[in-house]
Amino acid sequence: MLAFSGHDLCTIDANGRIKLSPRVISDFIEKCGDEVVLHCLPEGALALYPEDIYLEMRRRETDPAGRAGQSVVFRREMRRFGALSQSERISKQGRITIPTGFRKLLNLDPGTDVCVVGVEIGVEIWQIDKWREEIERINQHQREKGEREMAEDLMPEKN
Repeated sequence: MLAFSGHDLCTIDANGRIKLSPRVISDFIEKCGDEVVLHCLPEGALALYPEDIYLEMRRRETDPAGRAGQSVVFRREMRRFGALSQSERISKQGRITIPTGFRKLLNLDPGTDVCVVGVEIGVEIWQIDKWREEIERINQHQREKGEREMAEDLMPEKN
């Protein structure tokens, strides 16, 4: 069965939690137990990753301390990852508590309807309206890419 696929609709409860579907819980339990990493994405969603996936994303730099001493851009990236990431546990009831600061940053207030979207390496939590905008962006990009590919196929070859 495909891990971290599909999407579910949920509502953030009064305590800032969402209840994950049994399928998503099962995917996390199989990959990492009940511990996940929450990470605020610049696109406006909250990602939930198994810790090993999150660490793999961060390991691409072989000398982070050296690079941090030389690069403002790298320090800003470290700040973004450090400040906007946090470990959490999936409760026995299948809930994840979204930290208050993350909720405020992403406008995920109690009572907000969200879409939990599988992204193959974890899931993302989107406000429904933002998810619709994002999927339209993705679809538009794919249509434009397909049109360019088809146009290139019809172009005469240059010798």
